[in-house]
Amino acid sequence: MSDTLPGTTHPDDNNDRPWWGLPCTVTPCFGARLVQEGNRLHYLADRAGIRGRFSDADAYHLDQAFPLLMKQLELMLTSGELNPRHQHTVTLYAKGLTCKADTLS
Repeated sequence: MSDTLPGTTHPDDNNDRPWWGLPCTVTPCFGARLVQEGNRLHYLADRAGIRGRFSDADAYHLDQAFPLLMKQLELMLTSGELNPRHQHTVTLYAKGLTCKADTLS
């Protein structure tokens, strides 16, 4: 479904709720800003938003895939493939979902 939930945050909203994450052209979309500490990433719920409506099955897949995507990003930090001092965009895939991540965005 691509309809909008009331109160969700949008990249182009003019209200007081910012969109946390990279610009997204598809719905539904989950965006989050992660905080890095060394080679660890921290998810902060107040730095995340959903655009559109996830079906129950899609929400379940997101719930299952998100920790895997976080682990992949942390491994990329450990290996040096991602470096917080140099902007770099990566695309990851897990459980049928696509994750676009960027440093210094």
